[in-house]
Amino acid sequence: MTRPSSLRPLRVAMIAPPWFTVPPRGYGGVENVCADLVDGLVARGHTVTLIGAGRAGTRADEFVATYAEPPSGRLGEPLPEVLHSAAAARVLDGLEVDLVHDHTLAGPLLARGRRVPTVVTMHGPVAGEPGEYYRQLGDTVDLVAISRAQRRAAPDLSWLGTVYNAVDVDSFPYRVEKEEMLLFLGRLHPDKGVHLAIDAARRVRLPIVVAGKCSEPVELEYFRTQIEPRLGADVTIFGTADATAKRDLLSRAAALVFPILWDEPFGMVMIEAMACGTPVVALRRGSVPEVVVDGVTGVVCDDPVELPAAIAAARRLAPADCREHVRSCFDVDTMVAGYEALYRKALASRTPTRHDDVRLPGGQRGVRAPVATGTAA
Repeated sequence: MTRPSSLRPLRVAMIAPPWFTVPPRGYGGVENVCADLVDGLVARGHTVTLIGAGRAGTRADEFVATYAEPPSGRLGEPLPEVLHSAAAARVLDGLEVDLVHDHTLAGPLLARGRRVPTVVTMHGPVAGEPGEYYRQLGDTVDLVAISRAQRRAAPDLSWLGTVYNAVDVDSFPYRVEKEEMLLFLGRLHPDKGVHLAIDAARRVRLPIVVAGKCSEPVELEYFRTQIEPRLGADVTIFGTADATAKRDLLSRAAALVFPILWDEPFGMVMIEAMACGTPVVALRRGSVPEVVVDGVTGVVCDDPVELPAAIAAARRLAPADCREHVRSCFDVDTMVAGYEALYRKALASRTPTRHDDVRLPGGQRGVRAPVATGTAA
């Protein structure tokens, strides 16, 4: 149970992405994290203003919508998030807060010169151009990693700390007896390896349900070229699962197949499955070894050819161990306490006005003008 902090309550402005409501009706892992974090902070006695899109759905003290309806159909376009971030900045001009917690990509650009800290959670990749983007922001933002694997990909960034994503374990149904069915749940994107999940399920002669978003051009092309040719009576294309359907599928499945082909920084669906007592069969990429206890809550593979045997092994694991692992390591209370500690760390680290060297693209050096960085009271 959440307990209010004995320290001074904080005033937090939480900026969610604009693509889905908070919490989302269906797809939207970041929005789920934002909703749980907002509710947890309020339960601990903090004052939270949530800036998002659509309707109010959390315990936030104040909710400000930048879009009456989330622009979900434009996901992948840059302008909706830029507009959302600009509107959020105007809202912040009229707020008295101790810090800003931004979950968007464009929003951190507006942190420079802000008198209070801006904490930014890295929900996506930090290698390559994304990492260079945050290097250019320098110490105008405090970055939070969602796994050690993510942090290792760019160890030189301005990391404030690491906090794992979490779920409300009690909101997920626990089921010991599983059905003769496997599940893939996630975006139908090449990086997610949906075709590998179907192939592995077919090898062990188990039907598989494929549930997930398929709307962006790359997803539609992947479905046409890699998934559609594999369809058969043993493959059910479910579409996007809402919160209720997702929980039902996860609790009934014999195993969640998670054959990612990129270094995903977390993977919410893994802890959602384990919260239901469902083991995870995954490839060893990104945060997988941190999230899944190999041989206890799932099976981690080094090569796709190992997936069928891993599915058979996972079916012998104890559902109770899966759920307890999530409750111990990935429950909402743990996440909220972690963020509260980092908020206070960010506030304590604020220093007087100074000149800073900055690295420009191409390796050139420049000098940043004085930036006001006084600690919020």
